[in-house]
Amino acid sequence: MPSKGKHRRPKARSLTRGFIAASTGGAALALPLIGATSATAAQPAAVEKAAPAVAAAAKKAEPKTYSVVAGDSLSKIADARSVSGGWKKLYEDNRQVIGDNPALIHPGLKLTIGAKAEPKAKTPAKAPAERADRSETRTAVTKTTTYANNLDGWIKESLAVMAKHGIPGTYEGIHRNIMRESSGNPMAINNWDSNAVAGTPSKGLLQVIQPTFAAYHVPGTSMDSYDPVANITAACNYAADRYGSIDNVNGPY
Repeated sequence: MPSKGKHRRPKARSLTRGFIAASTGGAALALPLIGATSATAAQPAAVEKAAPAVAAAAKKAEPKTYSVVAGDSLSKIADARSVSGGWKKLYEDNRQVIGDNPALIHPGLKLTIGAKAEPKAKTPAKAPAERADRSETRTAVTKTTTYANNLDGWIKESLAVMAKHGIPGTYEGIHRNIMRESSGNPMAINNWDSNAVAGTPSKGLLQVIQPTFAAYHVPGTSMDSYDPVANITAACNYAADRYGSIDNVNGPY
């Protein structure tokens, strides 16, 4: 019989898992014991995931259709409707309906305002260079626009120059003022009004005096105030500065 020994009452432990020793013929065997301090194991606390912040962004306006009216120009339309990128962006979005000349828009033409720019096409991979035969010749073809040497051609050429310099104006506005001022005669001159008395007579298609022509001359055109294209572009440049556009001129200016 084993000798009596003093036994200590084991203290309750708060651990959920411990060990107990059992005697097996002198050898101690350590066994895991599930603590009885609670009926069930503690559940892990739920962790809430923070929702990602969403930045507020204004929705882009859907593309709208605008019908051109008399006196309109791309610059005027872009300014009135706050087109981002100005008349050049408006032209890019509507190039298929306007054509190659951004200045040639006419009443009734339907323009899209707010159109999204088409994604740029991916540049195709370059093909391996081939050995060029001596008989092969490659000629660069440059596209040029020719204009008729008449009132219609002068106005169209002037509009092309004006478009490059951001000068507003339409075919109808220019033609209407030319017919009033000179009846389409590029050599017309006024020798009887106050300007003529002051020594600066009005000249050309749009009857421009020399000081005004010099001040509003558009680079790339002739310095001769009688030159039809130079006369028209200088006059339209002056009208844009003073009246907003040649289209807004309906009398002596």
